[in-house]
Amino acid sequence: MIRLFIVFLATITLSLLSWAQQYPEKAITLVVPFAAGSGTDAVARHIAQKLSERLKQPVVVDNRAGANAQIGVEYAAKAPADGYTLLMTTATSHSANPYMYKSLRYDPVKDFTAIARVGIMPFVMVVKPSMPAQNMQEFITYAKQNPGKISFASPNATSHLASEALGKMAQLDFINVAYKSAPQAMTDLLAGHLDFYVVDFTLALPHIRAGKVRALGLANNRNSQLLPAVPPLAQTIPSFDLHAWNGIFGPSDMPKPIAERLAQEIQAVLADTETKSKLNSIGFDILPTRSPDEFKKYVIDQLSDWGRMIKVAGIQPE
Repeated sequence: MIRLFIVFLATITLSLLSWAQQYPEKAITLVVPFAAGSGTDAVARHIAQKLSERLKQPVVVDNRAGANAQIGVEYAAKAPADGYTLLMTTATSHSANPYMYKSLRYDPVKDFTAIARVGIMPFVMVVKPSMPAQNMQEFITYAKQNPGKISFASPNATSHLASEALGKMAQLDFINVAYKSAPQAMTDLLAGHLDFYVVDFTLALPHIRAGKVRALGLANNRNSQLLPAVPPLAQTIPSFDLHAWNGIFGPSDMPKPIAERLAQEIQAVLADTETKSKLNSIGFDILPTRSPDEFKKYVIDQLSDWGRMIKVAGIQPE
């Protein structure tokens, strides 16, 4: 009986390995739970192109934005776990949302197969063109002179958390304006309908360089070669440090050989010279994990870390 069981397990293992070697046999869908034109979308499209070249099958980006990434994430979670529907998402859906909503229709750990972290997307605080403040200290002074009148955009949990934490730590009173997408929020900031926006580099850099918005501080506590004149917010608000990770998942119960094959291919894409140049040019820090297991542990750790930050910011679940 034991011998038969061992033979059975060996047969199953060989079958899965053979499947992984033949995979993929058709196009792969990469779900992005954010709008076209967002930072995650820009990263996803480059990764999809390079993965397609390596896998010899189309990798098609499917933007399913809305409800703070919940729509696209739920869709991916319910897809067949055969490796043909993947999800590229961020800390918004898998680190922050569990604390931002009383009822969430997915579990960031149990409902997904963690495949690979892609990297870190830095965020920067920008203000509308007519904002009189030229630096962070002047902004704090201006905000204290106008309590309850300064508005910020929150199209995702990262922007929301950063702005609320900023207000809490600097003892400022802001107005939260929710948006369905990051590009929509940027459009309103450019038009002067908002006062400030903590936004990812990918979306902000072109407008900063064109002089259409003013950058006051970096959300993560380190300088940037892309914005050398912009200091970290931590120089004015001690201990302020926030960044958002980006990674690729599959639905739960994805066969381990498929997840490992994808992780290896993603690592190869991220090691590519063209990929490094392209993603670094838009402010994205490539920081891949070495295995699906390492990424899963990272996701669990980040879930705990973001929970503490959200508590400090005083954000109550909706």
